[in-house]
Amino acid sequence: MCAPYTNQKTSGLLVKKWTSVIRLQKKIIDLESRLAQALQDNANIAANPASLNQRSNPDWLPTVVPPKVVLTGHRANVNAVTFHPRYSVLVSASDDSTMKVWDWESGELERTVQGHTRRVSDCEYDSKGKYLVSGSHDLFIKLWDAENEYKNIATFRGHDHSISTVRFLPGDDRIVSASRDQSVRIWEIATTHCVKVMRPHENWIRTALPSTDGKFLVTSCMDHTARVVETTTGTTRAELRGHNNVVENAVFVPANAVSAIRELIGLKKVTESEPAASDDASSVAFVVTASRDQKIKIWDARTGQCLHTLIGHDGWVHGLVFHPNGQYLLSAADDGSIRIWDLKTGRCMRKMETGERFVSSLAWGRQTLGGVASNDGKDGQAQAPRRVSVIASGCWDYTVKIWKP
Repeated sequence: MCAPYTNQKTSGLLVKKWTSVIRLQKKIIDLESRLAQALQDNANIAANPASLNQRSNPDWLPTVVPPKVVLTGHRANVNAVTFHPRYSVLVSASDDSTMKVWDWESGELERTVQGHTRRVSDCEYDSKGKYLVSGSHDLFIKLWDAENEYKNIATFRGHDHSISTVRFLPGDDRIVSASRDQSVRIWEIATTHCVKVMRPHENWIRTALPSTDGKFLVTSCMDHTARVVETTTGTTRAELRGHNNVVENAVFVPANAVSAIRELIGLKKVTESEPAASDDASSVAFVVTASRDQKIKIWDARTGQCLHTLIGHDGWVHGLVFHPNGQYLLSAADDGSIRIWDLKTGRCMRKMETGERFVSSLAWGRQTLGGVASNDGKDGQAQAPRRVSVIASGCWDYTVKIWKP
């Protein structure tokens, strides 16, 4: 019986051709997506000529192009990023037990801040940029003097387990922290004493973030819920129950985004039970949560009712940040993407690939640069100040990625 005829020159040729066709199809799909985004960006520019000057455009949004700057230097995952309120400075907190201070304009590392002995989970500047607060899995909260080479000037002790988040309360004289010890604590900076302990959950509290007036906190937890809590009494005002996995983040909707949310959920007129956008209560009218169930939900902060769900991510959602104009929400997730949501329609209008599977944190900077004497100007005259937008994401590839005009 004769063996079947084989020709080594043509053996496997069909498989190779089909493989090449599949690769080309993927390239075509990717190019079509990029072309569609480019056409959309061009249409936006045509509709808004002022956007040509992107560096001063208050409505600037990042595109799908790669980040302008990638900051490298950490030796482990980056967990949090925070912008200085006045200067082109960014701080990142990492699993390598350090924080790094960067100039995000130049991409240069200015210094490494050391003092914690375990993972640094969170950090934030006060409203003036004078102090930096950090929380760690070493159970300590530390205060750093940003105007004096980031020297450690205070340490707050009291939590019994890993610290998840730390934030300055309005007025910058107190700090609020959330922990795996199932507590939220408020600390007085002047004395470093813990002045209040709240236990709104019976599980690991992932975040505790204050409202703009400091009267309320919104917490997120491993128990699949978020809660709105009164700061002075610790009383739960509303329980936000609807996610079917851990709630990683929860934030109050800023006052300038309330009208967009109202349009999204179909509230055209202000009723007696609904605060106007100009009222103080508008800062706690709505809450947005991000969860491991891959969903983002918008809630009524007074009743706890889920008003809308944003669906699109394919991984745990971590970062949430509002555009300064109040029209958009940006989210970051473990699917490696940052998504931009139109708050009036609830539609995902843009998806940015970060190049890293796990994106742990997201921050938006809107700062005034310039306004100081310049050697390049005529007769050393001061340059006109300009408002600059910048976005930073912390990733598990040990980097911080920067998007800017």
